[in-house]
Amino acid sequence: MPGSDARVAGGRRWMSRIVATLAVQLVLAGTAAAIQTDNGTDAALAAAPDISLLTFGPGEIYWERFGHNAIVVRDPVSGHALSYNYGIFDFEEDDFFVNFLRGHMRYQMAANDADDDIAIYAAQGRFVVEQQLRFAPDQARALAAFLEWNRRPENVHYRYEYFTSNCSTKVRDALDDALGGALRAQLTSPSRGYTFRLLTAALTSPQPLLMGVLDAGLGPYADRRLSFWDDSFIPMQLMAHLREIQVPEPDGRMVPLVVAERMLAPARLRAPPELPPDLRWPFLGAGVALAAILLALARRRHAGWARRSFAVLAVVLTLVCALSGSVMLGLWGFTDHLSAWRNENLFVFSPLCLLLVPTWWRAYAPGWSPSASARAITLMISVLAGFGLFAKVLPWFAQSNVAWLLLLLPVHLALAWIAWHPHARARFP
Repeated sequence: MPGSDARVAGGRRWMSRIVATLAVQLVLAGTAAAIQTDNGTDAALAAAPDISLLTFGPGEIYWERFGHNAIVVRDPVSGHALSYNYGIFDFEEDDFFVNFLRGHMRYQMAANDADDDIAIYAAQGRFVVEQQLRFAPDQARALAAFLEWNRRPENVHYRYEYFTSNCSTKVRDALDDALGGALRAQLTSPSRGYTFRLLTAALTSPQPLLMGVLDAGLGPYADRRLSFWDDSFIPMQLMAHLREIQVPEPDGRMVPLVVAERMLAPARLRAPPELPPDLRWPFLGAGVALAAILLALARRRHAGWARRSFAVLAVVLTLVCALSGSVMLGLWGFTDHLSAWRNENLFVFSPLCLLLVPTWWRAYAPGWSPSASARAITLMISVLAGFGLFAKVLPWFAQSNVAWLLLLLPVHLALAWIAWHPHARARFP
């Protein structure tokens, strides 16, 4: 879940949150009173809360792989602070898993004692960085008031989307609004050419199975080039971009938004790489190896062990392709998971493979021969897989999925050859 680090809502430390909330509210009340004093400007400046951004590094659980962040509102006199974050979901919420499957995920924001948050993430071995931000007094008060409004029961929930509406983008948007659009203005144009897919794969690469599942399930939406504004869906990217933001002083001078940056806790977990591994050659090697094994077993199927091994391997491969393709097709046709729509991996993860499972299962028997319809299906699947690879030269097929095509195209070609080649079938006793 990119940009989220959800802790179950029922587990929040409610007592410390209440104490810290009261402290921040007292700051806001004091600010309002200060504005009415004879020394209005100086008093208002003194009473304005300090604003900072906390960034937490990646964790070990799958939803923690993308890091997390929170806005801190701190009383400059007492030091009491609340951290506001947008990464809370509740497994016990009605229809949570149904809504998750449909793409109707509902997250919420919450406020916790900042010191408690820092201690929790530090204990998990995740780095904690605080960036003190340069907010004018009226901007700081406006942001604090907005965050308090946002945490009211009627405003606390929001529609979550992996890449465009998550814990980091909500923090980014709140900061940007309070700064009068300074972030969007300075982050919209620059780009390193990164994509949603690339950043997602890099952060999940320490867990190869998770990386593979997410990469296979993402459609072409995940491959568009991102501006700095867009790639701030990753908290660590937002933290890096804030270092370059400039804001105006009252005299018009442009100064850095980040006043100071402190490492509050070092990382004890392995840091993910900046870029994911290139899987094209390893996947091609694995695909060719699987095809070679299938062909070798087919040529030795006069032996019972070879027939059984071939049947099991062929059934497993076709089932994986069929079930994966069915999920991809379902995400495209029946859910609001925009990032999974029009997945070009359907060329190789074909639901048609399901029709071949009985054919390959019967291959364990002596005298087996595939039916004409089964042979036609293997040919159709191979042609679609081949077109999927050829389509990479066409501008309408921009998905970055060559690795999956190279993995499964040799498998489909081998199975089609076994079904069609007369000499291979003739070897069955």
